[in-house]
Amino acid sequence: MMTSQHEMSPEEIHRARLAVLKREHRDLDEAIIALTSQTLTSSLTLQRLKKQKLALKDRISRIEDDLTPDIIA
Repeated sequence: MMTSQHEMSPEEIHRARLAVLKREHRDLDEAIIALTSQTLTSSLTLQRLKKQKLALKDRISRIEDDLTPDIIA
């Protein structure tokens, strides 16, 4: 019995992780927009979501940098 398993390359793993982080970033953006439209929004909750969104943006940038080949000037 032969089983064919495809192991993901490091680049494929980075791209999959990047897709997940971008989706989380979009979801946080939508949550922030929804919360700001409510009148009784907790500023602490909003601040926490914005920090999470910024941290995700940083992680996304790092992975994108890893996926972009270095160009020697």
